[in-house]
Amino acid sequence: MNSEILIELTYLASAVLFVVGLKRLQSPATARAGNALASLAMLLAIVTTLVDTQILSWTGILVGAAVGGIIGGIAARRVAMTDMPQLVGIFNGFGGGASALVAIAEFAANPGIGMGSTGVTIMIGTLIGAVTFTGSFIAFAKLQGLMTGNPITFPGQNWFNLVVFLGILFLSVASLGVAGLAAEPIVLFMVFLGAALVLGILIVIPIGGADMPVVISLLNSYSGLAASAAGFVIGNMVLIISGALVGASGLILTQLMCKGMNRSLANVAFGGFGGSAGVDRAQIGKRPVRSADAEAVAAELGYVNSVVVVPGYGLAVAQAQHELRKVADLLEERGVDVKYAIHPVAGRMPGHMNVLLAEADVSYDKLFDLDEINADFASTDAVLIVGANDVVNPAARDPQSIIAGMPILDVDAARRVIVMKRSLSPGFAGIDNDLFYLDNTLMFFGDAKDSMASLVREVRDLG
Repeated sequence: MNSEILIELTYLASAVLFVVGLKRLQSPATARAGNALASLAMLLAIVTTLVDTQILSWTGILVGAAVGGIIGGIAARRVAMTDMPQLVGIFNGFGGGASALVAIAEFAANPGIGMGSTGVTIMIGTLIGAVTFTGSFIAFAKLQGLMTGNPITFPGQNWFNLVVFLGILFLSVASLGVAGLAAEPIVLFMVFLGAALVLGILIVIPIGGADMPVVISLLNSYSGLAASAAGFVIGNMVLIISGALVGASGLILTQLMCKGMNRSLANVAFGGFGGSAGVDRAQIGKRPVRSADAEAVAAELGYVNSVVVVPGYGLAVAQAQHELRKVADLLEERGVDVKYAIHPVAGRMPGHMNVLLAEADVSYDKLFDLDEINADFASTDAVLIVGANDVVNPAARDPQSIIAGMPILDVDAARRVIVMKRSLSPGFAGIDNDLFYLDNTLMFFGDAKDSMASLVREVRDLG
């Protein structure tokens, strides 16, 4: 068989594997297999491209692959679930940066290339890749606590960003040798690149910590678009397809998350929401609450017919999912119907809670999303909230609240609500949670893992 045909068939097989792998990622039960298929698709694409291309140095390629593989393997195994959004942010940044480098190299080889399709694609790939690179690392810094999670704003910020963007468009045209400027195309291009890097910073700093999961998924979409543009630049069909898939899926996920927060993407990007600015933190946690110990909580859970567990970021921080599974098993042995309610933006990234519970081998058929379970809370005997906050805050029903209209789990409709939390501190939105102070709520203070271990012992000792 002709080698060129074989290469094209391999690229086709890789593209099909990408689509099938993405399809299988939609369910926790098939997600691992889907990830493996997508990884195989990428391996096929890389190997085929290397075979099809005149490689200057196989030694350099193999060394780079080995070093990158080692770093990626260590990071994947050692990064905690609570830090996974930061890791995804870094991956997005590197993906955007790599795509930008491809476009930069192509321009360096053909400066002043003109307004043809290749020149335009180079500029698009460089712009999106550069914005993704710096924007992703700002998102990482906010999530990691290296910089404030509050929105960083200044007067006329959106107008300033618009001026920068328009300047970037002009520089892109000038770099292609169309504007008739006397400066060297490569000089104009470097100014264009610098402005694009700055724009990435400017569009992420005004977004608060509560919206960072949305930003991460949006930047993931950007990284895919940058990769697709790079595919057009170098004429690689599988890179175009895979990049388009990532871009489209990232955008769909972003839209779903915005829906889960009752926010528009424009509001996330320009609203400056998500930090504690403007909130009187001195008043948070000042109202009286009813607290309980492990023995009392065990009694509340062990003698009822139904319990719904609502996991949140605190569960991930404490790594208490295995102890939670033990509590659920003990309750089911006593005839209690146990379900799990998963809010679409619980945790710090989409699917965070699903993956966390999967680590503890919680059956997928026990997981229900907001739309599936919200109507059941009114007939639920007890709700056990483990480290969740904003997603169960009744303040979302108050038109004056900064989270007004955000879809929440209606846990306050249950007969008894038990909240496991270290303190009365606010969630990412930075506001007090009215749920903590309701008459049917009991606060079970302490580290989730230690508290859950105590609860295991108490439930086991119930008569």
